Amino acid sequence: MTFTDSQLTKLKQLVSEGIQVNGEIETLKEGLKDTVAAIAEEMDIKPSVLNKVIRVAYKAELDKHRDEFSELEAILESIGRG
Repeated sequence: MTFTDSQLTKLKQLVSEGIQVNGEIETLKEGLKDTVAAIAEEMDIKPSVLNKVIRVAYKAELDKHRDEFSELEAILESIGRG
């Protein structure tokens, strides 16, 4: 595959910016992980629960999870395990 000088410049810039963005994302994720761990410990909540709250809130999927939980609850109650 052969690229023009202009295309090479664009590709180099894209890769450079992509590397920078991914580094920033990694740093932010680590910071969030540390914050979640600290708050989880302080409030005696599992970090996985707080991470799920964050994911559900981010994706605005509360209704989906509520429906799934309702179905799960109904099944468990039907088999006497609720």
